Amino acid sequence: MRLSELIGSIPVKQITGTSGKDPVIGSIHYRCQAVTPGGLFVAIPGHTADGHDFIDTAFSHGAAAVIAQRPVRSPGVVVTVEDSRKALSAVAAAFYGHPSAALCTVGITGTNGKTTTAYLIESILAAAEHRVGVIGTINYRYGGKTFQNPVTTPESLDLQRILSEMRTAGMTHAVMEVSSHGIDLSRIAHCLFDLGVFTNLSQDHLDYHGTMDAYRGCKQRLFTEYLPQKPGAQAVINAHDPLGRELIEKRVVPVLTFGRDPENDIRAEAPRQDLSGISATLITPGAKLRFRSLLVGAHNIDNILAAAGAGVALGVAPETIKEGIEALTAVPGRLERIPNAIGRSVFVDYAHTPDALENVLKALKAISSGRIICIFGCGGDRDRKKRPLMGEIAGVYADLAIVTSDNPRSEPPLAIIEQIRQGLIRKSPHAYTAGDLCSGFSAKGHLIEADRKKAIFQGIFVSAPGDAVLIAGKGHETYQIVGKETLPFDDRAVAQAALTDCAENRFGPGGSTVHEDPAGQEQNRCTAP
Repeated sequence: MRLSELIGSIPVKQITGTSGKDPVIGSIHYRCQAVTPGGLFVAIPGHTADGHDFIDTAFSHGAAAVIAQRPVRSPGVVVTVEDSRKALSAVAAAFYGHPSAALCTVGITGTNGKTTTAYLIESILAAAEHRVGVIGTINYRYGGKTFQNPVTTPESLDLQRILSEMRTAGMTHAVMEVSSHGIDLSRIAHCLFDLGVFTNLSQDHLDYHGTMDAYRGCKQRLFTEYLPQKPGAQAVINAHDPLGRELIEKRVVPVLTFGRDPENDIRAEAPRQDLSGISATLITPGAKLRFRSLLVGAHNIDNILAAAGAGVALGVAPETIKEGIEALTAVPGRLERIPNAIGRSVFVDYAHTPDALENVLKALKAISSGRIICIFGCGGDRDRKKRPLMGEIAGVYADLAIVTSDNPRSEPPLAIIEQIRQGLIRKSPHAYTAGDLCSGFSAKGHLIEADRKKAIFQGIFVSAPGDAVLIAGKGHETYQIVGKETLPFDDRAVAQAALTDCAENRFGPGGSTVHEDPAGQEQNRCTAP
């Protein structure tokens, strides 16, 4: 495409270096290292680097033109705009032929539940024999192919490329998790949505947004700014959430509400739950169906209602909605059960916010006959205000809370842990040492263990048959970020190793394992190797 075609819809402040040229653009880039001859480089400011500092490098790689949001000295073609992020989104959509207009595009936003809701909607649409692509926290996938996705909502150029690939592959529907960063950084600008789904709002990302008001305002833009851009768009909204009720009152597109109260369009009656799953009667306009899901926890009833609402809005038959709900057996890293033969209920969950941690702990507390052991931490270089809150929540619901490292990034792990501990000791003041736990535990308390592998082994070794062990915070992640290093680490694999180790040894008091030393005397083994 010609440069003039790509920038036709963008407010341009000035163009320099053209000398009457209107170059053909063969590719678009926002990383200077990726620029190829004939490409368009869009200089966007970032948190750690500014693309404007690399314009000369882009031209040295053969860029045909550059878009910038401040004047730059360059002999090449430079288009100066007010906001280069919005410009990137506009040129990307134009370059790829506005793929969201050709797809039935569903955007899901909220603090928690986006990933599970996306999996459920995917399952419902697949049951209706639609061809579905998904873009989310765990990966993006379509047509039987799966790709890594480093962020929940990709940069606008990558997002438009992925949607274009889905369209070319014959997908009819695209289901997308929409993060607050994706909204605020204009990644979803120039995406047309047929349906918006709101799950809930609770504290998160205050390291970025600063205040809850700013975070709340960002989330609601999907419904007030983006949905009205596509004729016939609809919304499915959690009526139990305060922001949800505000969105319902402000409605600018038709809305279906969901929740457990009788006045909602989509609701659940007579819910039942245990460690094997949940069941309820799904009520939709014109239908009443009993379903059984292998997903665990009361919060997943809300996720199911959100997905069922999406199915109703998109015209899926009630029986097919039920089929899709029941077909989904698990979501990676979302109360994902780690199988074992030693009577433990071990779950790995992505819960990394106060609300999410409370939801999963309350869910396990309600359905577990044994004790609750919670192993968790908080990520470094992220919202520090939530750390004591998560500690306090673990102190309320866990019989034993083991505080460890998550992704410490550039922060000292023990400093993060101490901030968590300050909240934890309000509700669970008794401090255990690893040695104390060799004979099990009877009193409510907590343990500090910065090494995540050791913490997971400790939590599983000290458990007894019937106990539930929750490993929270990282979920599906297969790495741990320590300093500037990204190290291989998978909570699920570590938990499986600990369970295997337990199964291969005999159990001592309180669930610790017992083996014989060379002299033939039994010893307790209650820490990680």
